[in-house]
Amino acid sequence: MHNELRDAVVVEVTSRMMAACIHQAKVDESLQLDVLINDTLYHEKKRLEVHKNAPNWAGDLAFWDHIKSRLVHAGESEQRMLLEQIVQRFVHEVLGNFSPLVYEASTKVMPTALPLLLNALSPKKLLSGGIPDLRNSVRITGRLDGLRRCQELGTVILAPTHVSNLDSVLIGWALYALGLPPFTYGAGLNLFSNPVLSFFMRNLGAYRVDRTKTSPLYKDTLKTYATVCLEHGQSQLFFPGGTRSRSGEVERHIKLGLMSCGLRAYVNNLIAKRDQPNIYIIPCNLNFHLVLEASTLIEDHLRLVGKSRYIITDDESFRPKEVMRFLSKLVQMDSEIVLNIGDPLDPFGNEVNDEGQSLDGRGRVIDITRYVSDGDGRTVHDPQRDRVYTRQTGEAVAAAFRRHNSVVSTNLLAFAMFQMMRQAHPTLDLYRLLRTAGDGAGFMMSQVADSVRLIGARVKELVTKGQLEMSDEVARGEPTRIIQEALRHFGSYHRGGVISRRGDRLFPSDMNLVYYYHNRLSGYGLESALDRSHSS
Repeated sequence: MHNELRDAVVVEVTSRMMAACIHQAKVDESLQLDVLINDTLYHEKKRLEVHKNAPNWAGDLAFWDHIKSRLVHAGESEQRMLLEQIVQRFVHEVLGNFSPLVYEASTKVMPTALPLLLNALSPKKLLSGGIPDLRNSVRITGRLDGLRRCQELGTVILAPTHVSNLDSVLIGWALYALGLPPFTYGAGLNLFSNPVLSFFMRNLGAYRVDRTKTSPLYKDTLKTYATVCLEHGQSQLFFPGGTRSRSGEVERHIKLGLMSCGLRAYVNNLIAKRDQPNIYIIPCNLNFHLVLEASTLIEDHLRLVGKSRYIITDDESFRPKEVMRFLSKLVQMDSEIVLNIGDPLDPFGNEVNDEGQSLDGRGRVIDITRYVSDGDGRTVHDPQRDRVYTRQTGEAVAAAFRRHNSVVSTNLLAFAMFQMMRQAHPTLDLYRLLRTAGDGAGFMMSQVADSVRLIGARVKELVTKGQLEMSDEVARGEPTRIIQEALRHFGSYHRGGVISRRGDRLFPSDMNLVYYYHNRLSGYGLESALDRSHSS
């Protein structure tokens, strides 16, 4: 967010939160201000007991001890004052910043300077004139004109799949490369613990989201902040999956909390009669050949503690040397990251045409202002109605994620290998398969190539139907070539590889990682290609 808007946003968010809490206390005796403050105090005290290494732990403890001591004898007026102090503290914790100088420097320098900073080049390669460029590693495709047009006609929420902690940095650079202004985005507070990342994130407009905070008051403050930013015309980046996909799958379940901000901002824009009230939601798929944190993410998923360990603070993205090694491999290889921009949606999940108009299921232009009008034609908020609309939008985003998923060689080979292991060990459950199946004799290269061919043919069928997408290397590549490319990528980063070749046989080197990269293609029915072949 541009700094000139910061003070206005702080005042507006605080005012709205106070008005909502006071109104709530008037209509519901169980939600009086002292009850709300006590509930927030309980959640924060619990958080501080569990997360003793949290940033500003001592300052938070002192603040909440102060609130507790004052609340005991507080009357209604002092309760309002205490509540306002809490809300303002939350807002200032969340508040983003923006430095045009840092933005210009980072986006212009990063593509060519990053390889040198990471010592990715050998003197021999440097002298040969081959300086890798991030622009050669990130391919931006899809509805680019639609994204630009929506940015001109209203305010955009870019909603990507979430693969890695590198996502926001790569997307931020991609938006710059497309000639778009910077987007505001929420970033987990844990990511600010890295001093280098923190400097850039603070100055590139990221606002802080502390996922260890569980109080409803904090979550409502966060949503109100995001809503007010949208109303001020600040386009935003939301990860609707909420957190990185632990399993490697494309997100199917969308977190509706932040997604609801788009509809709320649209209604408020109509009520305020703003010139450009429209809010557009644009799904976006990120597809990596390799994922920096793959090993940690899949282990977390398999331990079935993803919910209780919502924030991982010890994965590869928090180890500077590991990040450097990963990025250096990325820029040295032809390891493409595909950023696929999907079809624009309105806040109700309807598709949008080139003029920014909403379309019904038959492609006819519709007036969406009627969706949020009462019987007298007035624009109104209706929480129950809006929850239904937000759920529909979440379903539309999840469907777009699956349609615009782009198959790359590593996913295709891992899928084929994992399904072959399953066929070879039909009596083993998932966990026994992961523990023991890699100890076998592997598969002949010709067998794997045949499986890749069959699955690739099924992928192409789905692409023709508009249910999936694929990279150029998969579209044009012969099975053996696809396998070789995938092995090259796997071997470049993952120690010991994911799948290795010895002679004419392929072996799973790390079954957990085979499963992780395989999962990106789960849910499309691709295994049926091998099932039919096996039965015949």
